[in-house]
Amino acid sequence: MSSNTLQLAESKNSKNHIAVDLIALKKSALVLRALNHKLRQQILRLIADNGSIAVTEIYVKLRLEQSVASQHLAILRKAGFVKTKREGKYIYYSSNLSRIRQLNQITQSLSSN
Repeated sequence: MSSNTLQLAESKNSKNHIAVDLIALKKSALVLRALNHKLRQQILRLIADNGSIAVTEIYVKLRLEQSVASQHLAILRKAGFVKTKREGKYIYYSSNLSRIRQLNQITQSLSSN
């Protein structure tokens, strides 16, 4: 048994086993945590309200240090919640609504049990 897998069964002699991929579970938790942060929610709301917005506008409008905005945008980008587009020296951010919809469906499913 791999240390990255958790094997579960109904009983010791049961043939119904479930293998939980702990690495995938950890990645999923990081994705959930990416959206469960007030500042990142504000950033996403600002991006959604503008359609597409440069990083400079984000930190100016939210009165953030550039490094703070960049750190939070990196978390959102890594989780797949924002898309980037470079135009010259500017990077523009837009919402990845399909990814946010996907997460919303999963969380609705989990919270309904």
